[in-house]
Amino acid sequence: MTEPPADDALSLEMITAALRLDSTDAAIYASVLTKSLGEALPPGYVTVERERSMSDRMRGRPGEVSKVAVKLGDQVMTLSVKNGQPSAEICREVRGVVLSRQAVPLGQWAAALASALKSHAESNAQAAEALRRLVIGS
Repeated sequence: MTEPPADDALSLEMITAALRLDSTDAAIYASVLTKSLGEALPPGYVTVERERSMSDRMRGRPGEVSKVAVKLGDQVMTLSVKNGQPSAEICREVRGVVLSRQAVPLGQWAAALASALKSHAESNAQAAEALRRLVIGS
């Protein structure tokens, strides 16, 4: 990927492209998304659930990612993978209570996540730096 523009402004297209990079295989996409967002965002923003087989447990492996949730303000975006099929949701949550839940296609989910990350980064310097790392890949 190329360096960001000189004014350090990250475009919505750049963020969306970074999020869609590996979206062809849902399990791989969830794993890559977990790693990239988990490393880029501060603790508490990304929650990951995994399913571990007996073999995973015996060998000390973490298991397959079954659900990734990204919480930005009152918006919670979740991506679940069951039997290789993705299921994406965008929720509005206030004080732990889900006020609305909307199932959306994966492309729309990635675009909404990119938009929410960009909005959050505009008001949070730590999130802005994390987003630069996600887009640039460093």
